[in-house]
Amino acid sequence: MIIKGAKVYTEEGTFAEKEVCTEGEVFTETSGDGEKVVDGSGCYLIPGLTDIHFHGCMGKDFCDGTEESIQVMADYEASQGVTTIAPATMTFDEERLTRIAKAAKAHKNEKGAILCGINMEGPFISMAKKGAQNGKYIHKPDVAMFERLQEAAGGLFKLVDLAPEEEGAMEFIRAEKGKVVLSIAHTTADYETAKAAIEAGVTHMTHLYNAMNPINHRAPGPIIAAADDAHCEAELICDNVHIHPAIVRNTFKMFGEDRVIFISDTMEAAGLEDGMYELGGQPVIVKGNRATLEDGTIAGSNTNLMKCMRTAVKQMGIPLEKAVKCAAVNPAKSIGIYDKYGSITPGKVANAVLLDQETLEIKGVILKGQML
Repeated sequence: MIIKGAKVYTEEGTFAEKEVCTEGEVFTETSGDGEKVVDGSGCYLIPGLTDIHFHGCMGKDFCDGTEESIQVMADYEASQGVTTIAPATMTFDEERLTRIAKAAKAHKNEKGAILCGINMEGPFISMAKKGAQNGKYIHKPDVAMFERLQEAAGGLFKLVDLAPEEEGAMEFIRAEKGKVVLSIAHTTADYETAKAAIEAGVTHMTHLYNAMNPINHRAPGPIIAAADDAHCEAELICDNVHIHPAIVRNTFKMFGEDRVIFISDTMEAAGLEDGMYELGGQPVIVKGNRATLEDGTIAGSNTNLMKCMRTAVKQMGIPLEKAVKCAAVNPAKSIGIYDKYGSITPGKVANAVLLDQETLEIKGVILKGQML
């Protein structure tokens, strides 16, 4: 395949008008005569996006622990230009988490978005900041438990979220440092505790600002502890519900574009109508982009990563070049798959999206070198 006429997102983080070639499942330097030609005039060509934190869509949840649910999710995400995924677990007991891990390991990635990892959002969190997580299953950080789950998943767990103030958290961080991405999440940690966790091996912040202490000029909290460290990255949900646009813009000033990762945090209602749904075994009310428990607690989002990227550009004032980096490049780098995904580079898997230059709406999705 040869894609002509599009403005192509480069590894330098800029757009350049050039031809892009694919052969089989990968990008190539050149393509032989007689190959299919795709006219990209009036479009941007960006790398396929990577969502490292979402729970479900189209009425299915990753925690269903079934091949059917994983495939429905993978098909929907691919249709939305999200070509690599690392779905997130919820807070459940080890038996349920093991079933989820085994289902992910068994998934063959024959079609739809490529499942390249798992994000373990629960159960190693704080009861006080559990948000929409089920408090019944909260568990202190447990190395042996996690390693059993990692074995069941065939090594697919790429991120583990935890509250560093909880008993056993620091020991967990030291034991798993370098094996998985360690992330502060659902936490009551103060600045000092978060700083100590980052120094011990944490490099990631789960849905920054949500389910953690806010910034205070005398008690800066975990957000500033993360911003202070050049090696700590932060997830942002740019759905216009979780975070005010001004905070998104200022997060870029604090962290810089290389340390911001866009996520969707979507739940099973994504792609469907408003109504009653479920997350982590709890009922959720969905109206527009807002998903809440019955007590009003925000329960994930009702969007997708491409829509979040578009919202960041169109409604929050984030330049497209930076937004693409945060939705395609940075998440792939974060979970260690940038050698295969995340840029339009010869030798990498040919995942890309054509976007209308005016609206940023999807004009075509290329997955493993094939137009969907």
